[in-house]
Amino acid sequence: MAVVVDASAIAAIAFRETEGPDLAIHLSGQTLLAPALIDYELANIALKKAKLQPKVAPQIGAVLSAAWHLRITKVAVPASEAFRIARETGLTAYDASYLWLARMHDAELVTLDAVLARAAAR
Repeated sequence: MAVVVDASAIAAIAFRETEGPDLAIHLSGQTLLAPALIDYELANIALKKAKLQPKVAPQIGAVLSAAWHLRITKVAVPASEAFRIARETGLTAYDASYLWLARMHDAELVTLDAVLARAAAR
């Protein structure tokens, strides 16, 4: 079954955050989909972590590199659709791209972003 994953969920797994183990179990054996922009969002998450913990920035970079190699099918989302959904929901265009992808594939959207999760539940 296809599942759309956002950067918050993948980062939680990759950076071994509290929710990571449960998410990893939940996603095990699933076909993972994400908008192509997920790599940039993961890079931004890693950058924030590196700024907070500069002494471990090389390790953060290594985790980021490993996350980029996870088996996630990256899909180009039409910017016009992200714009349309963002206007309808009040989400950012970035978050709207995850919602569009989940809707297009009638797939669960796995996220730790409460605002995005609420929009997906509607």
